Amino acid sequence: MSEPLKDKAPQGEKAPKAQKLVGVKGMNDILAPESARWEWLEAQVRGLMARYAYRNVRLPIVEPTALFVRGLGEVTDIVEKEMYSFEDRLNGEQLTLRPEGTAGLVRAVVEHNWLYEGGKRVYYMGPMFRHERPQRGRYRQFHQVGAEVLGFGGPEVDAELILLAHDLWKQLGLHDVRLELNSLGQPAERQAHRVALIAHLEKHIDVLDEEAKRRLHSNPLRILDTKNPAMQSVVESAPRLLDFLGEASMAHFAAVKAMLDANGVAYSINPRLVRGMDYYNLTVFEFITTRLGSQGTICGGGRYDYLIEQVGGKPAPAVGWALGVERVLELLKEQGEAGQAVDPDVYAIIPETAALPVAMRVLQELRALGVSAQMHAGSGEGMGSMKSQFKKADSSGARYALVFGAEELAQDQVAVKSLRDGAGAQRSESLQTVATWAHTLQSTL
Repeated sequence: MSEPLKDKAPQGEKAPKAQKLVGVKGMNDILAPESARWEWLEAQVRGLMARYAYRNVRLPIVEPTALFVRGLGEVTDIVEKEMYSFEDRLNGEQLTLRPEGTAGLVRAVVEHNWLYEGGKRVYYMGPMFRHERPQRGRYRQFHQVGAEVLGFGGPEVDAELILLAHDLWKQLGLHDVRLELNSLGQPAERQAHRVALIAHLEKHIDVLDEEAKRRLHSNPLRILDTKNPAMQSVVESAPRLLDFLGEASMAHFAAVKAMLDANGVAYSINPRLVRGMDYYNLTVFEFITTRLGSQGTICGGGRYDYLIEQVGGKPAPAVGWALGVERVLELLKEQGEAGQAVDPDVYAIIPETAALPVAMRVLQELRALGVSAQMHAGSGEGMGSMKSQFKKADSSGARYALVFGAEELAQDQVAVKSLRDGAGAQRSESLQTVATWAHTLQSTL
């Protein structure tokens, strides 16, 4: 005999009200009509990627923790402070919600030997996760679009990726976005710079904050990215990595700049630009705006020629970038470029439930012909008044209302009423020639 439910109230007593559950702070719901802006941006990205011949990849949200420790760097902020990591209760494996997309892509490339037939140009879209204090433009669940080129070592693909992002800003109508460039050179060059940098910082140890002191010998390059005003003079006077670059690294950087110059892309050199992951070498870059406060970087990336080998693959060069979807949408809103709403073309007004079978058949025909159609739905006690239905039709954003009234149906017709330009204009159309007048509707939408 089954046991009674423990939370069931005794007979005759009112059950306690269930506690209201809310989402995790910093992991936001995206509801309509806001979601239409996301769909619009995603469609813009897909179209542009297709024109550049980049193909879509879809990767797991959960990856082995070791992938990010090895790929991003054990002493980076992401690995030390921000990852959502847990133990798989089934087998004890250490897993992590992905904090970025590049490491997972490289893992997939290695696992499937995907570069066997040559280099790849790919892009991805999806959620990432970092455990940090939520604020404007920085969330615990956030979304990125990433574009990556794997298997090509020339500066032309660095430039191509920057041009791709630059074209996206133009396509979206974004302005007040500036490009910053730097080169991190190769490992041996960075090592020589590291020695000089540590020596410089040690001379000013009394000025360094606790975070900088902690990183002094583990990851001194990241100290250059400090936002602490008290340390800015020390950072500004520090040895520049650009001064340690050899001939090959300088030639690579010069070639990238020359191709950007040839395409009229403005940029500035920022010798303190280091990015937040350890896997970068040679070209690094960021697109920055002043309109989003402290979260001004909307896109960043660079070359990572050693990451594929670091995660167990055959050595192969690679370069890529990622943009923050929330930040781009916020910037669009700041500039009054809110994206396109996805409103229905027509809204079906149905005075009586008896008209539903005919109305639904006509709407299905319209949808099959490419017309977006929304049907009025009743409350279960009837369809509601014509006045309330027209009010909902107007608020839906539809250009036209289709009125399936008894008088119209008796004549095998439907009334088509304009709700926008020339609002109030009305005509009748035959239910037997839906394809004909649907084509007329589409030409005016």
